Amino acid sequence: MFWTSYFLAVLALVLAWPVPVLLSRAAWPARAPFTAMVLWQAIALAGGLSMIGAMLIYGLEPIGDNLIAGLRALAGMVFLNQPTTALGFWHLFALSAAALLSAHLVFTLLLTYVKIERQRRRHRELLALLASPSSDGPGTVVINHDSPVAYCLPGGARSVTVLSDGLMARLEPAELRAVLIHENAHLSQRHDLLLWAFAAWRQALPWFPTTRYAQLAVNSLIEMLADDVALRSESKATLIKAIALVAGGQAPSVSAARPAGGEGSVTGGFSTTGSFSATGGADSPRTTASRVSRLLSPEPPLKPAYRAMVLAASALLLAAPTALLIVPGLLG
Repeated sequence: MFWTSYFLAVLALVLAWPVPVLLSRAAWPARAPFTAMVLWQAIALAGGLSMIGAMLIYGLEPIGDNLIAGLRALAGMVFLNQPTTALGFWHLFALSAAALLSAHLVFTLLLTYVKIERQRRRHRELLALLASPSSDGPGTVVINHDSPVAYCLPGGARSVTVLSDGLMARLEPAELRAVLIHENAHLSQRHDLLLWAFAAWRQALPWFPTTRYAQLAVNSLIEMLADDVALRSESKATLIKAIALVAGGQAPSVSAARPAGGEGSVTGGFSTTGSFSATGGADSPRTTASRVSRLLSPEPPLKPAYRAMVLAASALLLAAPTALLIVPGLLG
């Protein structure tokens, strides 16, 4: 397993620095946001798997020719008091580092989820006091504020889209429909889960370039995906005007538009409130500019052959470290 551990270490390094940097600078993701989203997820998962796997394989090298065999031998040492003399200092160090990193990632993921759920609960409690039902649908409420604000608060059957009086006064019916469709797309496509995962990843490993680039890219891609849903029923001019009107509004106060005390857990692409905090992103000025530019100067969709190549590369990224961890002696 000597070469396997080093190959995984190199793969983890490549996925932590040059690959996310190059992908973040590429122009094609705007032409195929779903495909780009799949690739970012593959990079994140493969990078984490390679990082932990490299340490595990190196640590288990003296007692097994693959991960499963090594873990079985390690379990015998831990639970059956079998001798551990085969493991040197650096092997034990690598195993400890892998265990600590795995626990850190899982703990951060769970902690982020708990924070988000707590914020959403507080948000809903305050919306129950401050918001009134909207005539646009049972899952829509209106807050009393002059600034144009629209965002969604995920929660399964309790999901709700929040609009402001200022928004409804500024937008024409078609523009308001575009906003509602956009926000509902965030809910139906469960973009909050993506934001949660990538936010937790960045909080767990803030020093890794991958986490920052990936979070920024995912924030932008989910807005593009929601825009594409809105364009199925509304015109491009209508959507551009809606984005411009909302982005040009003054950011509302926390008490009016962010009843969760400024710690957002929404996923709304038309909110002007700045950031999601625990969930990892919002429609920032940079994202808004990218969305408008994409709509004003549309590029042709990525060719099916190229999309297939990217999806195949994503699958390979996940399959390669998995196979190296499980298949005995694949790289020696």
